[in-house]
Order: sequence, then C-alpha cells, then structure tokens
Amino acid sequence: MSARDAFDYAVIRVVPRIEREEFVNAGVILHAPARDFLAARVALAEDRLRALAPDADIEEVRLALALYPLVAAGDPRGGPIAALPRSERFHWLVAPRSTIVQPSAVHSGLSDDPQAALEKLVRALVLPP
Repeated sequence: MSARDAFDYAVIRVVPRIEREEFVNAGVILHAPARDFLAARVALAEDRLRALAPDADIEEVRLALALYPLVAAGDPRGGPIAALPRSERFHWLVAPRSTIVQPSAVHSGLSDDPQAALEKLVRALVLPP
C-alpha cells in the first residue's frame, strides 16, 4: 500500500450575482506539495448557470474558467501568474476574490494519487449526478 500524502483543494465557483450568493460549482483546484502536483479541472454545467442567471455571459465565464488549468499547469498561455512557482500559483488560484468566478474556502484531504483525488472531487462536487 502506498503512503498517503496531504493535499489541499478548492472548488471553483461561478457566482453570477454576488449579492445573491448563489453559485454553480464549475471546477476543482488540487495541490499536493509532497507529490509535486498542482492541477485544476473545470466542467461548467451551462444549463445550471443559465437557470440561475439567464443573462450570464457564458462565453466570458468559459474564458475565465479556461485559465485555471493553464495557470495550475504552469502553461505560458496562463499569463505571468503561470510562471510563478507551484505553491505560489496555488495560493493565487485560491485567493478570495469578488468576481463572477471565484474559489471556495480551501479544504484538505489525503491521497496516494492526487490525479485520482482530483477526478473524484470533480465527480462528487461539480458534475451533475
């Protein structure tokens, strides 16, 4: 049996009207420092967002969400933040913000396979049942 290591994660949320505090989960960011792992996976349920906010600019939301995996991976297409060290990228990705796309609080877990943990969290917290 492999040793399990700690990881931290946050859910990426789309909050179309901040004053209403309603949101749609649209992805997960997972950081496992002991495994040199940082990744983000997004999956926007556009029908849920449209039901919550019929006037939401879906294309703008898609573009904002697309940056999360790029920054997490250190891909230059993610802009200057993507060039930061892995830990700094994670802290930037999960920093509180009051924009339409924002992270949840950071939570912790244990896993011997961070990629599998990321996929499990996406299935449990983001994808429709």
